[in-house]
Amino acid sequence: MFENLSERIEGAFKLLKGQGKISEINVAETLKEIRRALVEADVNYKIAKEFTDTVKEKAFGANVINSISPGQLLIKIVNDELITLMGSEKSEINTSGQPAIILMAGLQGSGKTTFTAKLANLLKSKGKKVMMVAADVYRPAAIDQLHVLGTQIGVHVFSNKEDKSPVSIAKNALHFAKTNGYSIVLIDTAGRLAVDEQMMNEIAEVKAAVNPGEILFVVDSMTGQDAVNTAKAFNDRLNFDGVVLTKLDGDTRGGAALSIRTVVNKPIKFVGLGEKMDALDYFYPDRMAQRILGMGDIVSFVEKAQAAVDDKEAERLQKKLRKAEFDFEDFLSQINQIKRMGNIKDLIGMIPGMNKAVKGMDFDDASFKYIEAIIQSMKPVERKNPSILDQKSKQRIADGSGTDLKQVNQLVTQLYEMRKMMKMMNKFQGGKKMPKMPMGKR
Repeated sequence: MFENLSERIEGAFKLLKGQGKISEINVAETLKEIRRALVEADVNYKIAKEFTDTVKEKAFGANVINSISPGQLLIKIVNDELITLMGSEKSEINTSGQPAIILMAGLQGSGKTTFTAKLANLLKSKGKKVMMVAADVYRPAAIDQLHVLGTQIGVHVFSNKEDKSPVSIAKNALHFAKTNGYSIVLIDTAGRLAVDEQMMNEIAEVKAAVNPGEILFVVDSMTGQDAVNTAKAFNDRLNFDGVVLTKLDGDTRGGAALSIRTVVNKPIKFVGLGEKMDALDYFYPDRMAQRILGMGDIVSFVEKAQAAVDDKEAERLQKKLRKAEFDFEDFLSQINQIKRMGNIKDLIGMIPGMNKAVKGMDFDDASFKYIEAIIQSMKPVERKNPSILDQKSKQRIADGSGTDLKQVNQLVTQLYEMRKMMKMMNKFQGGKKMPKMPMGKR
């Protein structure tokens, strides 16, 4: 996400390296590169120019304070303006009402159905009684897809394949929700391959019929500037409340995230970062700006870790680490916790400096597969007591896991290296307890 944009902006800042004062000339050169990078990332040219003009106005003639270099000062100014461009602060959705009604709008293929389920899953985790409504009567698989996702996350789906009127389905769903005590109703509507009058009339009728407290425009961030144009067309007709950017984990240039709020003057509320039902995040303009500038997003990383890690399991592992008794069962437990945090490549991007360090390397959940296969091919007693592994048992494990003897030996060596490191740390600390990592409340 934003990898190319980050590299280009970082390169632009290098033009100021070693300068004692920000001048009109070196600022102009740097901002020209930043504007070019924004346009190549599919940001509207007018927005890119206004952005760099504002930065120039704030930076021109500014003296370097104490040890701050011109590059650092300009980075701060650019960071502040990126935050302003994307909306300044996190924007909540409206869940008031009995029940609260949230309507999804967008083109076909934007990810509305998947997002509807992700949002339902998120709201359910907050203790809400949520119901989804399958009001897309045109795409044959849409109703079935929502039912499958509903079963997966344990959320009821209201549908009627015999009824071909989205307005009628929405009205009946609302009556059902009120009768059965649902606190939030999420309505998934039909999309088209392009904006057309029939589509706009239909969703406007659904809006008039159920009077939603929140309308979310769901857009595929990979469509770039087209996404911004589509958002404007929908907003002119529906006056929606917020934007959802899906597929932000893909090969997106980021232009939609940087342009869309300025064009429609509506906040980005959520970003989709994968196919899993928990791969949904609130949109934080300040955190996104830091990631664009290559600063990472350590706050989001810690939040994901806190949500994924079981406190009792963490305490159990900490005790074993202090005694240097970490075994393959514990290794497997740690892998599962990391995977629960989300997409590995996205997590790496949250750690400051790591994107550059691992550039060109491929990271995903499959990276752990061979490790899991090796451990799962061991007998329970071997996982707990790796010292009993001999050449014959290692060959059996290699054959059973579809790996080779070298990979098995490497994993065993890694475990012993971890134990050795923990013994050294304990010795260094004089037997004192390791400081407990604050997990926070979940």
